[in-house]
Amino acid sequence: MKVLQIRALRGPNLWSKHTSIEATVVFSESKRAIDRIPGFRTRLYERFPEIALLQPAGHYEIVTVAHVLEFATLGLQVQAGCPVIFSHTTQTSEADTFRIIVEYSEEAVGRLAFELSLDLCHAVIEDIPFDLTNAIHRLRELYEDIRLGPSTGAIVQAAVARGIPYRRLTDGSLVQFGWGSRQRRIQASESDLTSAVAESIVQDKELTKVLLHAAGIPVPMGRSVVDAEDAWVAACEIGMPVVVKPRDGNQGKGVTANLIDCEQIKAAYLAAAEISNNVLVERYVTGHDYRLLVVGNKLVAAARRDPPQVVGDGIHSIFQLVEQINCDPRRSEGHANLLTKIHLDEISLAHLATQGLTAESIPAKGMRVVLRNNANLSTGGTATDVTDDVHPEIAANMIVAAQMTGLDICGIDVICDSVMRPLEEQGGAVIEVNAAPGLRMHLQPSYGRGRAVGEAIIDNIFAQGEDARIPVVAVTGTNGKTTTVRLIANIFENNQMRVGMTCTDGVFVNGQCIDTGDCSGPKSAKNVLFHPDVDVAVLETARGGMLREGLGFDHCQVAVVTNIGRGDHLGLANINTTEELAVVKRVIVENVTPKSGVAVLNADDPLVVRMADHCPGSVIFFSRDSYNPVVLTQRAQRKRVVYLDGHSIVASGAGIEQRIPLNEIPLTKNGIISFQAENAMAAVGVGWALGLDWTVIRAGLANFISDAQTAPGRFNLFNYRDATLIADYGHNPDAMEALVCAIDNIPAKRRTVVISAAGDRRDEDIRLQTQILGDVFDEVVLYQDKCQRGRADGEVLGLLRAGLENAKRVRKVSEIHGEFKAIDTALTNLQAGELCLILVDQVEKALGHIHYRIATAC
Repeated sequence: MKVLQIRALRGPNLWSKHTSIEATVVFSESKRAIDRIPGFRTRLYERFPEIALLQPAGHYEIVTVAHVLEFATLGLQVQAGCPVIFSHTTQTSEADTFRIIVEYSEEAVGRLAFELSLDLCHAVIEDIPFDLTNAIHRLRELYEDIRLGPSTGAIVQAAVARGIPYRRLTDGSLVQFGWGSRQRRIQASESDLTSAVAESIVQDKELTKVLLHAAGIPVPMGRSVVDAEDAWVAACEIGMPVVVKPRDGNQGKGVTANLIDCEQIKAAYLAAAEISNNVLVERYVTGHDYRLLVVGNKLVAAARRDPPQVVGDGIHSIFQLVEQINCDPRRSEGHANLLTKIHLDEISLAHLATQGLTAESIPAKGMRVVLRNNANLSTGGTATDVTDDVHPEIAANMIVAAQMTGLDICGIDVICDSVMRPLEEQGGAVIEVNAAPGLRMHLQPSYGRGRAVGEAIIDNIFAQGEDARIPVVAVTGTNGKTTTVRLIANIFENNQMRVGMTCTDGVFVNGQCIDTGDCSGPKSAKNVLFHPDVDVAVLETARGGMLREGLGFDHCQVAVVTNIGRGDHLGLANINTTEELAVVKRVIVENVTPKSGVAVLNADDPLVVRMADHCPGSVIFFSRDSYNPVVLTQRAQRKRVVYLDGHSIVASGAGIEQRIPLNEIPLTKNGIISFQAENAMAAVGVGWALGLDWTVIRAGLANFISDAQTAPGRFNLFNYRDATLIADYGHNPDAMEALVCAIDNIPAKRRTVVISAAGDRRDEDIRLQTQILGDVFDEVVLYQDKCQRGRADGEVLGLLRAGLENAKRVRKVSEIHGEFKAIDTALTNLQAGELCLILVDQVEKALGHIHYRIATAC
């Protein structure tokens, strides 16, 4: 058993819409099927009884060790508490190699689960121990450490329920909702509406009191103190009992309440001084501890918080009773669970001492022992929902308190006998206002019903019905992707929209290049969706990125598939046929927005046509043939189609017919370049799908410039000493046929082509390229690509030469080492009225060399 590769599919992918771990594993024939391994099942069940192993007569004819790895990886995550449901195992074209795909909710947990599953299978095969308890403990501990906490998780779940996309920006609780110019961000329960000024105000407890008092909201009297002695003096001024707390603390840290003597007050000062250099002494307000949550201008939840406490049984000590309570699965360290474990720290022990108790004391049966004065959940307290009991006057006061401090989301701590009466009537007071309040007590209180506080926060951040999405257009196919992406982007720019675009030339935002190289993968797509100045994203979506990592988005409003060509990366990554390649590229069609999304598909390509059955939205077909059966059927059903009719592009369907003459689309050279007409039709389909005005679509087609600067390597035309020079990045048989079709419409006395080929293509695909070119060109200049991609020196040249063996037209073949030397060879003998096609490899450098030759031509 050998693991060849493990990768994380972080978006919708070939296998599912779930984030997944994909592992490629090789098994020896003797240890492939588990029934061939004596005692395997028995030992497996002994080590992992919960594994849901399918029987041979079930879903799989033969259960292999690969399937065991699949089930174990999924099962271990489930045992650790991860919400995962999907897994799949498939055999590759090589009989001993399997792909294992298992969903994860947290990538690190998924990877660890797979590693532990390998350990499990090794233990079963070798009949050695496997510590299941420790494995699950490691997974659970990791999951609790890295997953979103209850507060942030509730907000994220509310966003997902509204169809709002999200992405964690850090391993912590910083989350982005939405894309591009419609994005918003939160940090835990703080939103990007929360100002630093408001946060500073509430961190200063004395300033907060001044502001609330000015608004007529009851607050406890008190003042700052400089040392323990001053704390005692202040307490005497205010009157006992008092509270001592840090001026800028949170979560109840360093707070000691209900103090009545000098020793207590001085000890409390020292505890508070460890948290902050500034310490407050305030009047102790008697009553219950309440937390009220204000979001925007609404009171959305309220809870009574009770301090951590134990009830004696006459047998166990206070320490032992605390240990029993901490065994509650709802309790954990920190904020990961609904309740926090209780710790008998100095503050708790000091509070016990005021009751004449220690941690070793054994309380009488039924005796209630309070472990500390403050009731924060972060120190082990419990919560009871009282939202429906809050008096309107208290609710109004809380909203004013939020407004006075400037917080859009705040938790307000109130001490009073009951929230059913105004504070003034009962001597109650607001004792603190908190930014980034914890939501646990409101989501699932210890008693009473939970409140939809996550939904309230999302509703405050986003207007009703808003999904925070910008239009996303994904473009894939074999040929024409980059030109189509650039043309679509130009149409949107004519609509006064800020465009984020990814393609094989780089990443562009608002016309500015922000990254270079081949940027047609998911990372670049995510970078565009991150950018706050993007109103619409147009994303070239290549096969490699989809296989390697999945999509960089969950849904796209429009998916465009230009074509599925021969020889494009076949034989790589276990994609050996055009049918298999079509399944990969179909992923963007499968993930258009349900119902409202649109797939724009090439009706002239049967493999692309079949993708329509997998589209959860509607389909617009485009075709060069107005009599294409798919087009005719679509038109008969009054559905949308785009097709060529004579010298015009026609958009027809849904009660609309628009004609755009090809002579108004410079890209097509008056229709001479048929593949550019296809790209234009795809772009028309996108504009139509997104409801752009037809004047905008026409303008975007008319003013699109396709040259070496705007679309490098995409049928770039030059005049070289009155000869026609064309530079193109075509690199597969279908691209050769498209180029030949276009060149046939360009008059020339003689034709020369300069060509190489990438070494990672199949032998037959390399030969086929020159077979196609050899029938229409008089001279062929072969050159060796800079990177042979695993081929021996001269091997690619040999395959290209073999493709010319039966050429009908070629009269001269040259072999040159070096791309620029090959270009120079072709240009040296090029005469006026002739044509030269240069199939470039190093696009930018080759175009630079061509420009130099043109500039220096005599």
